[in-house]
Amino acid sequence: VQLQASGGGLVQAGGSLRLSCVVSGIIFSGNTMDWYRQAPGKEREWVATITQMDIPTYADSVKGRFTITRDNAKSSVYLQMNSLKPEDGAVYYCTPRRYNVWGQGTLVTVSS
Repeated sequence: VQLQASGGGLVQAGGSLRLSCVVSGIIFSGNTMDWYRQAPGKEREWVATITQMDIPTYADSVKGRFTITRDNAKSSVYLQMNSLKPEDGAVYYCTPRRYNVWGQGTLVTVSS
C-alpha cells in the first residue's frame, strides 16, 4: 500500500487548504479512508472518515469546517479545510482503515 498526501502549506488563520491523498496497492473503492493529524509533541488524532458508501464523520474539533470527500476513479481522498485555526497546524495523514500503513503526510502550518 502506498499513500501520497499533498496540499499542505502555510496559511493564515481563517484561510483554507485542500489536502489530497492518492492511494495505490489496494482496491480503493472498497476501503473506508481516514484522515489523521499529529502536531509537534502531541499524539496523533483522528480528524475525519469517509466510508465506502461515501458517509463522512468528523472529529468535534473540525466539524463544520472540514469536509472529507473521495474520488474512487482517481483512488483519492480529499480534505477541504476552511476557517483554519492555529491549532489545526499539524502533519496530516491519510490511511485506509483496515491497513496499518502511514505515508509521509503533508504539513499544514496556520499562522495567527
